[in-house]
Formats: sequence, structure tokens, C-alpha cells
Amino acid sequence: MSNPWTKSYGFGSVSTTLGSLLWSQKKMESDQLASSCASDDTNPSSPYELKLVQVLFRHGARTPLKSIPDVMEVQWVPTLLEPPAHTLINYILTDLQGGPKPPSLLEDQYRKIKLTGGSFPGQLTTLGMQQLYDLGKRLRRRYIEETPFLSSSFSSAEVYVRSTNVVRTIESARCLIAGLFQQKQKDVVPIVTTDAESEILYPNYNGCKMLKMLSSHRWAEFSTLPDIAADMDSLKRALGVAANQNPDFVLIRDDMVARETHGLPCPPELQTWRNKVEQRAVEMACHVFEPTNREKLQLSVGPVLHTMLTNIEERLQGSSGEPHRKLYLYSAHDTTLLPCLMALGIFDMKWPPFAADITVELHQQRQTNNTFVKVSYTGQDQLIPGCSGVYCPLEEFKQAVSAYSMSTERYKSRCNQTNGVTEP
Repeated sequence: MSNPWTKSYGFGSVSTTLGSLLWSQKKMESDQLASSCASDDTNPSSPYELKLVQVLFRHGARTPLKSIPDVMEVQWVPTLLEPPAHTLINYILTDLQGGPKPPSLLEDQYRKIKLTGGSFPGQLTTLGMQQLYDLGKRLRRRYIEETPFLSSSFSSAEVYVRSTNVVRTIESARCLIAGLFQQKQKDVVPIVTTDAESEILYPNYNGCKMLKMLSSHRWAEFSTLPDIAADMDSLKRALGVAANQNPDFVLIRDDMVARETHGLPCPPELQTWRNKVEQRAVEMACHVFEPTNREKLQLSVGPVLHTMLTNIEERLQGSSGEPHRKLYLYSAHDTTLLPCLMALGIFDMKWPPFAADITVELHQQRQTNNTFVKVSYTGQDQLIPGCSGVYCPLEEFKQAVSAYSMSTERYKSRCNQTNGVTEP
């Protein structure tokens, strides 16, 4: 019997408006919460002086990576991807040394597939661009309007921008910069990328043999756990998914959230399963990353944490080649934020939403010159385990993340130490 939901639904102005209204409502609630949580530490009369800001953020809303098989299709039309004029800036893409942007094998894979409607998988949408622009505006309020920490126009001497070599993260960085500086720039914005083999802004299963050996079986293993398998069988029957199809909860969540975010229809049966899908997807991420597995988290985000600590040390010692640098921006993915939140001990068992950010601020006490680190997640200050307060003394913060921080050299060495290790 054919599935009654296996048909195509058109995209019209109604769903566009609904998606925008949903985002506007969520954004207003988020802004109000961020405002209520904001402290006055950036005020000149504060005992703390802000010295450095680092922001690791997820890209904005996008088309799904894959569609749920055998389930009603929606039209992912190219007009969903049109960039708003206020998000456009003048930028260039380079490699880590300032040379030409390397090829993107991952993006090439996306371009081999077309979703119903004609768009490619994993592409930043107009709504996603607006989300990052709004994140940029939030950062502008804090670091330009509430305190003159940054210049009102982009300066490459002040701001460093790095992105994974994927179109959606590159465009997300562009939109954040546009919102942060309101399209004002003293010079062209360099967005730095690297090749897939040496990428550290996400858990690199292809570039790190050891991480692949420790992790690859965990994805498949999760689906075989008795309760998980039973839930998936029940969900597939409810949706009319063929028995020979093997979607996982992360894939189903991805398509579901992409539809919801853009106001596109979901099968009613999926709505009744929504909370369970969210729960199982998060459990799957925990099963793969294993928050209690130190080495797994080291190999997943150790180089990112080490880079942030190095930036702090260079700022304090004045040893940076860019003495005027005040802001580091890292445009990445949910699979970056998940293990990073776990390593910091602040994972809330919720999937990082589109445009989520982890912000790490370095402060210096004006009277004593003692240094402190303050971490926030989606605009809310976090108490890091091992820290005596939200303003965490630098040595306490370094100690808290030392179990997971890993230099690039050590990372590369460990990634290749696979002798005697076999895949389960």
C-alpha cells in the first residue's frame, strides 16, 4: 500500500511567512532572556576590563542534509536561499596562509544531490542568513554599543574570521559580520578556511584515523540498542517508512527541524513523536561522543580548545603577531558545539539550535590585574565545573579544560597512533 504522505507539497508565501513569524517570536524571547541575563561587566565603571572575545558558533537554518525516506516531500526551492541585501559584505576566502581557498570535498558531495524543489542539501537559507545577522547584532550591542570594545567598522587588524570550508558556514560568517558591523568595513573581510584533511573545527573522522576507529562503530551500535530499535520500528510504521530503509534519529530530527524552522509541513504522525525524536537524537550524540571518554572529546575538539587558550595567552603576553586583535570568530557546526559543550561540562542535553554560540571572554580586574574567563552559551552566562564563579580565574579555567585541550602537534601524533588498535 502506498503511503498517503508520499507526495509533494508546494512552498508558498504562507509557509514563508509562518517560518519568519516563528523565528521572529523565538528571537524576541531569546533577546529578552539574553538582556535579562546580561551583566554590566562591559561598563567602564565595572571592576573588570574586557581584553579578548572568542565566539564559536553554529551556522544558521539550512536545507536538510537528507530527506526522511518514504515521507511526504516539501519543495526546497532555490528562492528559499536568496540572500537579504543587508547581509552582503565584501569578503575574500583564503587558506590558513592567506593563499587561495582549498577545494571543498564535502560541498562537492552536496552538489551531487538535489532535494525536491531543486535546492542542494545543507544550504544556508534566507532565514538562516537572518539568524546569523541577528547574532551579529546581538554581539554589536554588547561589544560596540554597550561598550566601545570594538571599532564600529570591520577591521582585519581587530577581527579574525575562520570557517569550515563549507558554503553554509562561510555564508554564516558573512552574515554575522554584516550584522556586527552593519556592513561597515575598513577593508575586505578575509574568511580563513582549510582543507578537509586538516580541519579542526569539527570532529574530523577522515583526517584523524584514531577518532574514526574510536567512533565509527558507535553510530551503528546505537541503532541496535533494544529500546532504540523498538522506538525506530514503531516510528517507521507510523510514518509508513519501508522496512528496508534505515534512517536514524539524527537524520529524522534534521529533516523535521528544517521543515519546522521554515514553516513547511511535517507528517502529523511525526508531530506526535517530536519529543521522542529529539530525545533519541541527543542520546545518539552522547553515545557517539561519550562525555566520559576523555580521549574521544580530546580528538573531537581538543585542538579548538587549545587554540582558544593559546589566543588568551598570546593576548596577555603581547606575543601575538596581531597586537590589536580583539575578536576571534569561528563558524562551525552542531557537531562542533556538542562535544565542546560536553568538554566544558555545560551540555544541557538539548541539541544546539541554529545560530547557537559559545562565547569566551577574557577579563582583567582593573585593581589587581588578575585575569578571568567568562563563558556564555546562547547569550547566557555559564558556571564551568571546576570554576569558583562565572568570572573564572584564568588558572582555574585552564585547569578545567586541560583534560580536553590538545595541541595540534599532539593531536596529529595521536591521530596516527593506530598500531594495535582495531575497530570493534
